[in-house]
Amino acid sequence: MGIGLLRRRRSRSASAGASGFAASLPAGAGAYRCEVVDPMGQPMGGAEITVTALDSHRVIARGTTDPYGLFVATLPPGSYSVMATAEGLTPARKNVDITAGVALPPERIALLPARQLELPSPGTWLFDPPHTAIRFIAKHVGMAHVHGRFTRFDGGIRIAPDMADSQVSVRIDASSINTGNKTRDNHLRSADFLDVERYPYIDFTSTRFVYHGGQKWTLHGTLTMHGTSRSVGLDTTYLGTVNGGYGQELRCAALAKTELHREDFTLNWRSMLARGIAVVGPTVQLELDVQAMYRTPDTPTPPE
Repeated sequence: MGIGLLRRRRSRSASAGASGFAASLPAGAGAYRCEVVDPMGQPMGGAEITVTALDSHRVIARGTTDPYGLFVATLPPGSYSVMATAEGLTPARKNVDITAGVALPPERIALLPARQLELPSPGTWLFDPPHTAIRFIAKHVGMAHVHGRFTRFDGGIRIAPDMADSQVSVRIDASSINTGNKTRDNHLRSADFLDVERYPYIDFTSTRFVYHGGQKWTLHGTLTMHGTSRSVGLDTTYLGTVNGGYGQELRCAALAKTELHREDFTLNWRSMLARGIAVVGPTVQLELDVQAMYRTPDTPTPPE
């Protein structure tokens, strides 16, 4: 009797809460709520949630769960894909339909342990240029973001028996910068920015790998650009190994990202603004999307 009464009270409380939530929604909107739990069934704070519209494939909402594993998003009516991710765990995806004026009851999303990917075999792995990209994103002062890439580079990875002792080296031809605008690219090559005649290369040499669980690593090293060397850390996700490509060769893949402060490399954006030069902002997001082939006497040479 007491248990039944308690259940009814909880049911009324949840119903009242949902009704109150729905009453506070913007006109024509609905709400999605979820609770993310870890493999032990405990609430998981800090999990990343991405809500994508199924018709347009646009990301409509993105955020992290609160300390109790909860996430709430107010959405226009429609069908959505909701993906929950957390480091070291397998992403979970669910589809949901949102109706105007309706606040859906919280959905429970359980994240399971991630499958551990096998690390690359010890030895030398060379970057495969046709399947490797070095990209950057910078905010143009007062305007939209500028997207660009470097088209000429070489590098490789020496995998040690202990992965923490492995090394990565990359050499980028600074003059190969490409943002899709010839005038801007020539300006970026000039003494105002990269000064490619004096500093033709951008070099990165790693010093150590630090493991963070799952497929996450930090690659620490030294970046030399514009005649200045700085220590940087690249947040790296290891994507695994596969046999495939030109001759079914063994290759590995990883995605590494970092944020650079241009003034660390003596590229003084404030003085450029004072001189009336329209420039990108003080920080640049750098991304290396890498595929590397295991080097053997039989490794085919990728086409130019």
